[in-house]
Amino acid sequence: MNLIDAFQDLVSRVPELVQPLIVALAGAVPFIEGEGAAVIGIVGGIHPVLAVVAAIVGNFVCVALLVLLGSGARRAVVTRYGTGSPARAGAPGAAGSALESAAAGAEGDRGSARRAKFQRAFERYGVPGVSLLGPLLLPTQFTATMLATAGVGKARILIWQAIAIVGWTTILAVLVGGAVRAAG
Repeated sequence: MNLIDAFQDLVSRVPELVQPLIVALAGAVPFIEGEGAAVIGIVGGIHPVLAVVAAIVGNFVCVALLVLLGSGARRAVVTRYGTGSPARAGAPGAAGSALESAAAGAEGDRGSARRAKFQRAFERYGVPGVSLLGPLLLPTQFTATMLATAGVGKARILIWQAIAIVGWTTILAVLVGGAVRAAG
């Protein structure tokens, strides 16, 4: 049984009052995120609007916590070691060296490939583009954390991540909700 099946099974087994909490928890999991969590809720029998709201809340709360932690960690490192000033918020390419130094602690080829993919997208599209296209490239949790550790402003990250999370979750929920309704 995979993680998505486990969440769907859990949604079907708990009281209706607890089901949105399970969907919100699923939304906090990378690779499931708001989109997958909304689908879990809809397929699990939760009203689509409630499933979408719970999924968005779970995904955004997780992203917000990671942005706050990543930004705080970066500030501590910059303050401690005096390695430079934070990058101008939203300036594509301005955080290049910050991205490289923030990601230097990660290990493995897979992490390097993700960082390189993120770096290319960030330089080309900036914060809005990376946030809106992020779910196609990397989970929002990874994208938001990389932006925060690169020195991009917390408010700017959270606004664009919120727009992306609401947009992608709503689009997928409408598609799945329509399919479920047509099949039923």
